Amino acid sequence: MNDPLKARLAKLQKFSASAKRRANLYSDIAKMDDSHTARSLGALQKAPAPGKKLQKIGFLMLWIPEPTGVTCAIGGPMIVAGRYLDKKYNGSTLHDIGHHTKSTMSTISDFKNSVT
Repeated sequence: MNDPLKARLAKLQKFSASAKRRANLYSDIAKMDDSHTARSLGALQKAPAPGKKLQKIGFLMLWIPEPTGVTCAIGGPMIVAGRYLDKKYNGSTLHDIGHHTKSTMSTISDFKNSVT
């Protein structure tokens, strides 16, 4: 008969090993010094936030006083489009992924230590 705690512990150990491998992979990727690789990874380390930029421009256009009201007519939809892009666009970077992986690893190891 299998002990349910041992089965759960074995499953958690597999999760922990997977999280450690992922964290090591991400840190190794970040250490690469090739100029082409560094340029490509720059997009992952500094993810653009088009939604925030659209919102800021929309707010600026909305508050600019103009007699014809064209900027007000353009500013509102820009704010709405920026909010939509914020919800749909994933702006996570390698740093965010590594941070979440490390927190998951520590949570798993804390649970494992409390069980054993």
